[in-house]
Amino acid sequence: MSELVLINVSGRDKPGLTSEITGIMGRYDVRILDIGQAVIHDHLTWGILAEIPDEANAPPVIRDLLFRLHALDLQVRFAPISEADYQQWAAGRNRACYIVTLLARDIKAEHIARVSAITARHGLNIDNITRLSARPSLNTADNSIACVEFSVRGTPGDLAQLRADFLHIAAELNVDIAFQEDTIFRRNRRLVVFDMDSTLIEAEVIDELAKEAGVGEQVAEITERAMQGELDFSQSFAERLALLKGLDEKVLAGIASRLRLTEGAEHLIRSLKSLGYRTAILSGGFTYFARHLQQKLGIDYIYANELEIENGKVTGRVSGRIVDGQRKAELLLEIAERENVSREQIIAVGDGANDLPMLSQAGLGVAFRAKPLVKESARHSISTLGLDAILYLIGFRESDSVWINNDVNV
Repeated sequence: MSELVLINVSGRDKPGLTSEITGIMGRYDVRILDIGQAVIHDHLTWGILAEIPDEANAPPVIRDLLFRLHALDLQVRFAPISEADYQQWAAGRNRACYIVTLLARDIKAEHIARVSAITARHGLNIDNITRLSARPSLNTADNSIACVEFSVRGTPGDLAQLRADFLHIAAELNVDIAFQEDTIFRRNRRLVVFDMDSTLIEAEVIDELAKEAGVGEQVAEITERAMQGELDFSQSFAERLALLKGLDEKVLAGIASRLRLTEGAEHLIRSLKSLGYRTAILSGGFTYFARHLQQKLGIDYIYANELEIENGKVTGRVSGRIVDGQRKAELLLEIAERENVSREQIIAVGDGANDLPMLSQAGLGVAFRAKPLVKESARHSISTLGLDAILYLIGFRESDSVWINNDVNV
């Protein structure tokens, strides 16, 4: 009759430890049921669930391991596991698995405590915790991004309430928390579509145009109400455009030259391109500025509004159909079909109410530094960090980014 034993080893990490330990067990034909290892600051924690095929061999296996691990100055603990306990545990591994991503400038113990308390309250058990970002500087002012990923298992009774709880503490602690099912698509996205104004760039271009036309305050007020979802986008867009009538087209180049990219935008796009992702801008702004970003960042597709100009002056109209929220969603699906990718493989990023239709169509919809209505309606949001935090939502590690950047520079 076989015997099940859980073996936990800890101590200073050394090369070849796994080979040493499993080599001893191999002499007794021990079967490995589960194995895991973590190293933090050169300190090893190593666990293995072993099935010793002949219970008579259990004492010799344990004796040989004790002698060798003691010689290596490592601590070891053995715990017998019943067959019933093993079967119950193994069955639980088939429950749904989710990923909770905690993002902040600097991660503190309270952040971990609050996130783990919510997972426990909703019946989820933490299987693994991994730091995806680089190890921080001891000078907190030098730290721009930190990410810890929790792999959790279970079946939450109320997903909407779970997401609401995470959103509440994210706002309270000034962090970002994403909760998503751990499926094959999480690390297999192929297309990323972006809103432009206040997403890829920091400004709302129509507001910048309005300042040049001397109607800045009027247009900014309408823009804000539209982004909050208080006004129909197409109607408000036409109203704002009309106020720009007569603006000299020469001012467009000046505005384009001073547009500031959002924090993390270049790093994100560069990383995505090096991995073969396709990228698109779907904007309720203007193609003149979208083309400027396309050239600067290497965006594959751009769809925006064509600002009508006659005799060197803005007419206050656009050519063709307005790119509103519904049109953005349609364009997202059109590009996906052209690129032969499924909706689950799409990431959509935006900040305004007119971005919600496309966010809902994507496998990963991210409300970025968004208005309250958008944050509450979207499944995921990033408010405290730059755009490159999205890399962590798809499971990237800091080491991946280093490799990607080196590869791009070759």
